Amino acid sequence: MKTTELVAYLNEYLHIAEADDRSNNGLQVEGADEVTRVAFAVDACLSAFQAARKLNAQMLIVHHGLFWSEVKLVTGPHFARIKTLLEGGLNLYAAHLPLDQHAEIGNNVELCRLLGLIDVQPWGQYKGQSAGYGGSLPQPLPLYELAAQIDGIFVTQSRVLNFGPPIVDRVAVCSGGASSLIPQVHAAGYVTYFSGETSHTHYHDAKDYGLNVIYSGHYITETVGLKALARQLEQQFNLQTVFIDLPTGL
Repeated sequence: MKTTELVAYLNEYLHIAEADDRSNNGLQVEGADEVTRVAFAVDACLSAFQAARKLNAQMLIVHHGLFWSEVKLVTGPHFARIKTLLEGGLNLYAAHLPLDQHAEIGNNVELCRLLGLIDVQPWGQYKGQSAGYGGSLPQPLPLYELAAQIDGIFVTQSRVLNFGPPIVDRVAVCSGGASSLIPQVHAAGYVTYFSGETSHTHYHDAKDYGLNVIYSGHYITETVGLKALARQLEQQFNLQTVFIDLPTGL
């Protein structure tokens, strides 16, 4: 399909214009005029660009793009990244908060789905949108059993802060680096929080609010929305898609 048509669809489907985001969401670097294969990666980095070219993709959709509302000189690694995109005719499209917050294929609702949560609802607020989603487990579980299930799903080893009840029935979810939202988790009535990246800065917030927190990694928790978007594009347009897995361990 035409690149312009795909970009227009993504902009509308992901509500790009509505996001109050430091990321410059949308098409960040223009490449080939037509797209048959779309690659997906969490981060806009040289390894992702090189892999997308080898996979003969005409577009790469990332969660963390190259441009973040600031002037950045085209030198060093930034130059090498842009040069690789341009030489390969590779379109680069970024969706940061729009992909976290999306009600159908966003990182947060996908994490809820993978945990099997029911009665899923938004909670909190971040930049004019819901901060995350949360819901109830089909059956209450011991905290460490829930953490073990998460580790099995994502093949990771979560960090657990056990400052809340030992048995979990409801879970608030927010992907990525969302430790600062702990006060909002408490205000929303949750005592267990599943997120990505841990932070020393907010350790005592969890302890003083009496919350359980399961941190499974910034990278891991932000792969799921991209994979869901890939499925959406396959179904909607019969495009070929491929996910480029470049874990950071963080």
